[in-house]
Amino acid sequence: MKATDLLVQCLENEGVDYIFGIMGKETLDLMDSLSKSKKIQFINVRHEQGAALMADVYGRLTNRVGVCLATLGPGATNLLTGISSANLDHSPVVAITGQASFERQHQESHQYLDIVKIFEPATKWTVQIKDSQTIPKIIRKAFRLAQMEKPGAVLIELPENIASQIALTQPLSVLPIPKSTPISQALEDARTLIGQSQKPLVIVGNGVIRQKAMSGLLTFVENLQSPVIHSIMAKGILSKKHQLNYFTFGFKKNDEVLPIIEQADLLIVVGFDFVESPPKDWNKKMHPILHIDTLPAEMDEHYPVKGELVGDLNGIFQDLNELDIPSKPWVPIGNIKEQIKAAYQIDVAVKDLSLTIENILTVIEANTTEKTIVISDVGAHKLSIARTYQSKQAGRLIISNGFASMGIALPGSIGAKLACPDAPVICITGDGGALMNISELETAKRLGLSFIIIVLNNSTLKLEEQMMQEKFSNSYGTAFGNPDFVQLAESFGIKGVRPKQLNEFEQVLKNALEQNNEITLIDMQMGRDL
Repeated sequence: MKATDLLVQCLENEGVDYIFGIMGKETLDLMDSLSKSKKIQFINVRHEQGAALMADVYGRLTNRVGVCLATLGPGATNLLTGISSANLDHSPVVAITGQASFERQHQESHQYLDIVKIFEPATKWTVQIKDSQTIPKIIRKAFRLAQMEKPGAVLIELPENIASQIALTQPLSVLPIPKSTPISQALEDARTLIGQSQKPLVIVGNGVIRQKAMSGLLTFVENLQSPVIHSIMAKGILSKKHQLNYFTFGFKKNDEVLPIIEQADLLIVVGFDFVESPPKDWNKKMHPILHIDTLPAEMDEHYPVKGELVGDLNGIFQDLNELDIPSKPWVPIGNIKEQIKAAYQIDVAVKDLSLTIENILTVIEANTTEKTIVISDVGAHKLSIARTYQSKQAGRLIISNGFASMGIALPGSIGAKLACPDAPVICITGDGGALMNISELETAKRLGLSFIIIVLNNSTLKLEEQMMQEKFSNSYGTAFGNPDFVQLAESFGIKGVRPKQLNEFEQVLKNALEQNNEITLIDMQMGRDL
């Protein structure tokens, strides 16, 4: 069979449902093979960055590999931002790109760049297919690496001359990734370390959600009875009302949670990715660390590991919860929880109908369910969402945090809706991020998807403006003009509305949530007060 027919068979064998991308001359054979597949739907998007971001969010929500496709040169380089975002936020993604034939790769040639070298810093593995007979081995390795902890992105480059070769091999068997647990001595050492502490504090990160270890962790913390704080991407692991929940941290300045860390004498850090917030920003007193994760701890002077449990988090907590872990109840002094709730505006009654980000988030939270997926773009509003919005279920708040790539929210909503068709999806984006990938509205409309886009419209890059004001007492290069977002939405054939007050916004939101076959764009005129 043709090499690309074999490649598609291998992708089907891996359980791929969707491939997001844009075709080109160098991927014609692959597109021809995909057209014959009854298992894989190719979703042609409007920009390759959107394809990679769709694959990123799809991978996060399904724990399966998201797949994206581009041709060589500019098509491939357009994937780079989304692939970098997936890799740093540990989403399993495989990118496939076309490439010039071998005879063109030794000299200057039309659209030729060494894509493998370009993507090496942004992926777990990059590879060029040099022989069609190796396709099954390469695809199996790529998917395995993408899913292995910590998950990330892999790039496969397919030269045009290889695509049409005859291949005689078959897809390889897909085997589960082996799981491991720490030795009994490490568990005993961990119990001793906890027993010697007076004020342990549990810090939970995104790895707990990736491993689906929420239940085991919850049993552990309820036995321990010590405070728990979340990284930005781990929100929802403990419910808002849980007595041990002291919310989120990682905001550097104005981080009201940091005094809790300072009061602790042991930090039990579970599934935490350094990319979310470096230890130097939150462990200034260098408290001892009990590291619980799928991989050994990174070396850092502000992360002094005194105990280490490495392996499958579900297995670790099953073993820990069978031990006689001593209860260590304590309450941070200074009425900190109420101070955090006031500062973050959690459970604060809405006093007026003004369109502030906190008021908007309060309304959204009041109208969401455990199924609701909220996707935040990057900007000043991301920090407000990370502080104020309380997700009702772990893994249902999607934020680009490691790479913090603006423009993720709209294409990410497409990936989210395809991953979870029955879940309401709310995309919250600034006007800067919205226009980066606004063309994907056509993709969403063509696919018949239903979700809500909330555009926080203030005609400025507010976060950058705030930083410049703080550093220089003025700002430059942060302001821009905008189109009429309602008319723009309507030009794509979707509903656009512009509420003037908070009560009007809430009614619009409720109406939009009731729709199962319509995209609604809500233009929130924020002035410059966001």
